[in-house]
Amino acid sequence: MKADALFLNELSIQLSAKLAVKIQINQAERINGGDINETYRLDTNEGNWFLKINDGRRYPDMFAKEYSGLDTLRKTNTFTLPEPVCYGNIHSRGFLVTSFMKKGGVTHDFWEQFAGSLSKLHHNTQSYFGFPESNYIGTLKQFNTPYTTWPVFYAFNRLMPLVKQAYDRCVLEKATVKQLEKLCKRLPAIFPEEPPALLHGDLWSGNFMVGPDGKACIYDPAVYYGHREMDLAMTRLFGGFDTRFYYAYENIYPLANGWQQRIGICQLYPMLVHALLFGGNYVDSIKGVLKEWD
Repeated sequence: MKADALFLNELSIQLSAKLAVKIQINQAERINGGDINETYRLDTNEGNWFLKINDGRRYPDMFAKEYSGLDTLRKTNTFTLPEPVCYGNIHSRGFLVTSFMKKGGVTHDFWEQFAGSLSKLHHNTQSYFGFPESNYIGTLKQFNTPYTTWPVFYAFNRLMPLVKQAYDRCVLEKATVKQLEKLCKRLPAIFPEEPPALLHGDLWSGNFMVGPDGKACIYDPAVYYGHREMDLAMTRLFGGFDTRFYYAYENIYPLANGWQQRIGICQLYPMLVHALLFGGNYVDSIKGVLKEWD
């Protein structure tokens, strides 16, 4: 899926048409951008941009969905995000071009500012859990069929679709599937009622950076309206967030009682995602959560 000369030539044509100005790509420098996509910094006559490439045949609409998610988050005016510029397919390669975000230095109140921005994002709400369209988390389809209650949404749109995939691929054994099905039936008694909150959806330490203004810049979203404990549980899955972040969030927008006990349940979804995408010890982690709630 490399950005070769033919690809870059066609990309310059599409960018020129999109922006109504002649775009000349002088260089495409490969940079580290995660485990899912090939990523590049584009040096052009109009400045630097960020380019993602993946298999356009396997994931024909993945970057269209990411473009939409970035646009949705940007409209809240809560965080700095890359500006989505253009997406499409070139020679079976899907691509997304966004603005290139420069790194900055951490301010003394970085984590408090981060928590404040996240709480403001989470105050964006609507009448149902879900999103107007399906999208992706990593390369996995993320279903957003609307439901009025979080436990039903979480069971039918998040956990069970991935449980089925994991069982079909022999990632999960039947006994674990039955435990997960049993847990899904208990979700209404576990989660307190809360209004749907606009979520980043994949908020781990690899999906934010310190922007040039010293504040958090977030990217690579898997946007939907869900339970806000999902974003917070995701921040704890791999670490990288200072304790000041959690104290500040709790002070600004307190969580319902018992949130500590629900962290593992909220992490079941990203654990299933990672078990399907990367294997590893995630199945053991899933079993550990289920054991706590058995």
